[in-house]
Amino acid sequence: MLKRSARSFQTGRLLAVVALFSLVWAGCNGVGEQPTDVATEPTDSSAEPQVIYSKANPQMQHVMSVQERHTPALMKDPNVLGTGVGVDENGEVIIGVFTETESPAGKLPAELDGVRVVPRVTGKFVAMKGPGGGGGGKKALKMGVSGGWADDLANGFCCGGTLGCLIDVGGQTRILSNYHVFEADIVPGENGIVAGQHTPPDPPLDDIISPGLIDVDCNKSAATVVADLVVTSSLPGSNVDASTAIIPASNPGNVDLSGAIEKIGQPAAGGGVAAFVGQGVKKHGRTTGLTRSTVTFVNVSVTVTYENECNGGFAFNKTFSGQVAVDNFPTFIAGGDSGSLMV
Repeated sequence: MLKRSARSFQTGRLLAVVALFSLVWAGCNGVGEQPTDVATEPTDSSAEPQVIYSKANPQMQHVMSVQERHTPALMKDPNVLGTGVGVDENGEVIIGVFTETESPAGKLPAELDGVRVVPRVTGKFVAMKGPGGGGGGKKALKMGVSGGWADDLANGFCCGGTLGCLIDVGGQTRILSNYHVFEADIVPGENGIVAGQHTPPDPPLDDIISPGLIDVDCNKSAATVVADLVVTSSLPGSNVDASTAIIPASNPGNVDLSGAIEKIGQPAAGGGVAAFVGQGVKKHGRTTGLTRSTVTFVNVSVTVTYENECNGGFAFNKTFSGQVAVDNFPTFIAGGDSGSLMV
């Protein structure tokens, strides 16, 4: 997510290296099978089989069990933000420990139950609002572009993020994005989202627009209404940062109903592909556009900090589990890309 002052952009930096700042659902833009075997068949008699480091790999399963057993104790250290299971340059499965700052020598264990521990200094994980550029707000709008709640404005700032993808909910076509893009303005008594205010069958009333307020100088009348928010309040009570908005049947022409994502195309139907270490991924977001990266850790548990409104104060910390982390930050994803779908 991104915030903008009525006078100037505010400076910020992305501190997170985990994929939950894009939507946690991972799709696929081509037909594929979920990897279930430890290795693929070699292409010829002399070639080594390729190991797939997914959750189906018995070695990965063993290390994940060790990781899960020790993660609660590790995260009692305030400097430890999360853990994940990855693979080093020699093909050894390791436990990564993500820290806000570099830990003093000897503070973290070198191994856990015989599994090597590798520390990674990531900085604090934040549901990010920061600077950038972007587009959106055109007829037959594709996903992966600028958008957000039409009234996401507080303390002289306006906010926004990325419209992720289209989904079907009970025959309704909806736009899927992050909770912290669509519904995070939760200060009681102010002009903000009220939890449960517009849940079905009540009519959804809050507008989702494109471009987001950050790209129209905080003036919602300069943007296009593309959907009606459905408040589901996924956080802080669930393991997913997600929210949806219904594309009104009376005015569907503002959105490309094929579900195509800008510069990526249509995600494949029939479910996603299981993540594995070394897997190639890409996304299209409001700020950085089309970027590519590689999965570096799976089975990630990590604590993320949330604000309670646009440019607001601390709301809560949320620890997510079962996430994936990718490489190449902050070039892969930055403030304003929140809500984009990683495929």
